[in-house]
Amino acid sequence: MSKVKKESERRTALALAAIKRLFDDGNGNSGVSLFASHQLEERDAAYWKKHAGTPRSSVKQVVDGLKLCSHWGDEDEGSINTFDFTLPAEATDCLLSVRFDEDGEGEDISLES
Repeated sequence: MSKVKKESERRTALALAAIKRLFDDGNGNSGVSLFASHQLEERDAAYWKKHAGTPRSSVKQVVDGLKLCSHWGDEDEGSINTFDFTLPAEATDCLLSVRFDEDGEGEDISLES
């Protein structure tokens, strides 16, 4: 496995952990909670049945079901420092975006559309 692929996988895991940690902190006004709450309102029962196993999902299930949809970075630096997560099956254009600093540490989580 290449060094870049290994680092990408490491950062993907760190990004998901940071998203879940922010949700677990109980801040209902965080971008993570807002994303999940909005998606619960927008998706129908058939979507949740297929992707969460239940016709009415919970905010936690939305967060646990996030999928990496892209990662990118500054080509001049040759690094991948932004990781975007969304719902499965391209259900929305909304993203939770996690950015890393030059040391590979999680720096920012934002809601993007």
